Amino acid sequence: MLSVRPKVAELAFHVFSRTLHPELYTVHKTRRIERTDYQARIDITNCGHVITWNGRANPTSDGEKPASVTVCEVATSAHQPLPKKRCLLSHCLKGSRTEKSQCYGGIEYRTHFQLESVQPDMFWMVQQQLGKQPTEGLLHNFDASGRMALGALSFVSIELRQRSMRIQAIHTFPDDYAIVKVESLFSLPTKA
Repeated sequence: MLSVRPKVAELAFHVFSRTLHPELYTVHKTRRIERTDYQARIDITNCGHVITWNGRANPTSDGEKPASVTVCEVATSAHQPLPKKRCLLSHCLKGSRTEKSQCYGGIEYRTHFQLESVQPDMFWMVQQQLGKQPTEGLLHNFDASGRMALGALSFVSIELRQRSMRIQAIHTFPDDYAIVKVESLFSLPTKA
């Protein structure tokens, strides 16, 4: 298990169709969501975040009970030991990328992530603005690495709807003047 923020060049983005064991990562902040048709757990970790979303798929035509579907998004270090089974997406977190996945029973997952290197003055402006965010969502300030006076910051905004959940996560990396932005949408199918 990693205990320090990784270098920005070592970042990876994964999506699983299963939950991950919580001992695989260090959690700094957590929020649990309970809605009628879905539940979620959002964790800010030492490397980024883990979002575990569980929703009910549409029932099958033969009247079977709707199945539960899990989508687990992980922004972490490429060196983080993670399972190989039921991995839907696995990419180095570089540049900008958009992904979409249609899951069992009509559940949809969409994400857009990007790694942006910025000038130091722009980085510090963003860092200060994020630190002033209202307490809606999750915010964690990390200790300074020793090289920089300010530590990294992770902010996760959560927007809930009856049949969907939108997450916007921003993670800063002061040693590299880099910002990771992730926007994801977890959606239930429309009711028949």
